[in-house]
Amino acid sequence: MSVELPFAPVDTIIRRHAGDLRVSADAAEELARRIQRRGATLAADAAERADADGRKTLMAGDFGAASTPDDAGLALPVAPVDRIARLDVDDRFRVSEDARVALADLLEAYADDAARGAAILAEHAGRRTVQAEDVATYFELVG
Repeated sequence: MSVELPFAPVDTIIRRHAGDLRVSADAAEELARRIQRRGATLAADAAERADADGRKTLMAGDFGAASTPDDAGLALPVAPVDRIARLDVDDRFRVSEDARVALADLLEAYADDAARGAAILAEHAGRRTVQAEDVATYFELVG
């Protein structure tokens, strides 16, 4: 599976929490892969909810969003998030703009948590660079 999400915005999210630490390209790539997997899973779950309601369009509420966040403040671009949402979802479903933004918001919060944890792990290991192993270890620790 190719990664639909560009690494640059993911790198931005990691740097947001890394402080003075550097960020390896592998760390951004690993987190982008994890974000994509999470997004595809969330979209598949949302499609099940929409199907149960007899709809062919995924809505923001299918992702648990009470309201649609403003996409202007998001680091993750909505277009790749739309492609991620369609990875494991049947072609008969559409994804509304509000649903794309809601999913991007959820995935950015997910990435923020992981980036914060990976930076702590890098510091704990006495390194000056957040690496892919820090991202992987974070997810092993949180399940």
